[in-house]
Amino acid sequence: MIHKTAIIDPRAKIASNVEIGPFCVIGPNVEIYENTIIHSHVNISVSAKIGKGNKIYPFVSINDPQDLKYKGEPTNLVIGDNNKIREYVTINPGTAGGGGKTVIGNNCLFMISSHIAHDCQVGNNVIIANNVPLGGHAIIEDNVIIGGNSAVQQFTRIGKMAMIGGMTGVLHDVIPYGLSTGNRNSLQGLNLIGLRRANFENKDILGLSEAYKEIFATKNINENLSKMSGSLQENPLVKNVIDFITKDKKRSICTPFS
Repeated sequence: MIHKTAIIDPRAKIASNVEIGPFCVIGPNVEIYENTIIHSHVNISVSAKIGKGNKIYPFVSINDPQDLKYKGEPTNLVIGDNNKIREYVTINPGTAGGGGKTVIGNNCLFMISSHIAHDCQVGNNVIIANNVPLGGHAIIEDNVIIGGNSAVQQFTRIGKMAMIGGMTGVLHDVIPYGLSTGNRNSLQGLNLIGLRRANFENKDILGLSEAYKEIFATKNINENLSKMSGSLQENPLVKNVIDFITKDKKRSICTPFS
């Protein structure tokens, strides 16, 4: 059902069972797939593909990048399936200098007034709480939780199943399964509760805990990794952490010493 007050460009591609509420504005380069519900006063003015079963709440704005280098060049936004995008959330597409695409996965929750900036890559099952801005080019991997009133600096990475405490300034990359808090974030340990709830094997969790101690035994992380026993490195959870640390990056790794 499309409300009679909604303004939809005739070039937009809207699936037959999409609901669009009153006073929405949908631009010409928008594709919206089955079972998506768009409540009132939503503005989608950029090139965007929005998947199935999403719920987009009032006063969401999906509009041009907030980047002074952006000159109106055609870029894209891709949103997956079954996401909840709450009131006053803002989302920007990519920029030519950042690869041209912002990507959001499936089953995410973006709470009120959160912001997904240009060229961000957000995985699946991510929860971003109220008033959290992601700076441009941020990478948020699967199953991450970011607490309310935190802020994520541009080009920062947050590894899978990491948890960011509320009111945290995220300036350093957070390892997978890490727990990070602070005015300028430091590492507080591992998200052990999350790992257990996800039904990882206890031996793998114990191995990750042991590896954590070795990785951050001193401030020289690369040297610590070189000394780590081969058996620990075979642990799939530890391997994910090592791969994350050794991958090309823009920001430093968040440590207990940060």
